[in-house]
Amino acid sequence: MTSSGNVQNGAKGDGVTLGERFRRIFPDVEKPLIAMAHLPALPGTPLYAAAEGVRGLVRQVREDVAVLVDAGFDAVMFCNENDRPYVLRAELVGAAVLARVVAECAPTEVPFGVDYLWDPECALAAAVATEASFIREVLTGSWESDMGSWSPDAAALLRRRRSLDAGHIAVFMNVTPEFASTTGGRSPADVARSVAVSSLPDAILVSGPMAGAEPEVPTLAEVRRVVPAEIPVLLNTGASATNISGFLEHADGCIVGSWLKNDGYTWNPVDPERARMFVEAARS
Repeated sequence: MTSSGNVQNGAKGDGVTLGERFRRIFPDVEKPLIAMAHLPALPGTPLYAAAEGVRGLVRQVREDVAVLVDAGFDAVMFCNENDRPYVLRAELVGAAVLARVVAECAPTEVPFGVDYLWDPECALAAAVATEASFIREVLTGSWESDMGSWSPDAAALLRRRRSLDAGHIAVFMNVTPEFASTTGGRSPADVARSVAVSSLPDAILVSGPMAGAEPEVPTLAEVRRVVPAEIPVLLNTGASATNISGFLEHADGCIVGSWLKNDGYTWNPVDPERARMFVEAARS
């Protein structure tokens, strides 16, 4: 099937074609750089800092977002990265506090997105509540994971987006989720090529085995080769100032978080110098 055939056959009921939502978010950016704004642990989770409270969450995230915008990133994505151990269904308090933090810390200079590990319905709800432009989730396949058996449902999520009249929210689909491995035998490229047809992704993401770990460059390159050109393929984990040029030879952009932190450690605050170094390396 040719790329042009994919566009024609991929036209969606609301008139949106493959990759169009992504291009609307980044109309003048060739390869967008999306930075993670990691929330500290939310209330009710094992690592929540009760003494700091929700105001402490807001303060830290707001500081990180300011650093990321100042460094020149094209977008910011909020995520409950420190809610370890992760769950497959969000609690109400987690959803509520995520939405509050995003609403209070969302940048006005660049687009922003929302991710909830690992509940797509929560991410979509928070995106609707905060007027986010995109979400990131695992939505396809069947996985054995650190969270147990895992079978997400792209059909339910996209139908929910339609019922909420939220067609402007792009859905970035991670086809190689961290902390998990597929229960089948298909390669990442085979999965991505199939998902591009079956699941109507607005972008496809390729990850390493866990947060902060990079995938193999040939894996990313093969995914990009088999996915229709209209659908962006992004590096989702493991980006650094030293490797980003190699990944961007194949990827249409990247999402980066861990390397930007003090000492390169995922749950630390953003380091302004690392953030600037990364953007400079990627732009070069």
